[in-house]
Amino acid sequence: MRNLKLLFALILCTGCKNTVPKKEKISPPNIIYIMADDLGYGDLSVYGQSLFATPNLDRLAKGGMRFLQHYSGSTVCAPSRSVLMTGQHTGHTFIRGNSEMGFTLENEGQYPLASEELTIAEVLKEAGYRTAVVGKWHLGLGSPEVGPLWNDLLKPGPLEIGFDYSFLLPTTNDRVPQVYVENHRVLNLDPKDPLWVGMKKPKPDHPTGVSHRNSLKMNWTHGHNNTIHNGISRIGFY
Repeated sequence: MRNLKLLFALILCTGCKNTVPKKEKISPPNIIYIMADDLGYGDLSVYGQSLFATPNLDRLAKGGMRFLQHYSGSTVCAPSRSVLMTGQHTGHTFIRGNSEMGFTLENEGQYPLASEELTIAEVLKEAGYRTAVVGKWHLGLGSPEVGPLWNDLLKPGPLEIGFDYSFLLPTTNDRVPQVYVENHRVLNLDPKDPLWVGMKKPKPDHPTGVSHRNSLKMNWTHGHNNTIHNGISRIGFY
């Protein structure tokens, strides 16, 4: 059975702003948008899957609204999320996947979404919603001139484009650093043990996928042979 990896979720909850008279007051619906990696239309039992059950997602579908037609903004993850955020073509937001963006470990964390872009979070806040983003981000944190300051405030980020709260995996599972970011800060960061992330090589005795290949849980592929974390080698050093 395929492992379903939930990568990205927008949680948009109703707020208190409402101009409808009391007698006619209708609360707007809560909105939960879940973006999943490698999830097909027929992979949920609510859409006819009979080989296995997906009861929790089925319950969400039956208690809400079911849509039968949808188009992805891109074939890869980061551009798809930028389309969801802004409604703009990926060429307009300059988020076209790592190879075309020229991401490196020094600059891939920089915040690519222009501040003048109108986002779905800002539109929904105007309608009285409180908004949150939870899960994989990989749309950049920090200003283009500076990049992500892992030991300080990580901004601009989701809170600067309309979200009230964020809890992020900042990049992808195969990249460093393996940290969680809550709002503007790395969660549980120890000031006495600051993070550094980049292409500079660590001390010669630092274990890598090349030098300590036998310690890996699985063999590395090209580019994933740097920092070892939990027995898996990653892209880059930290």
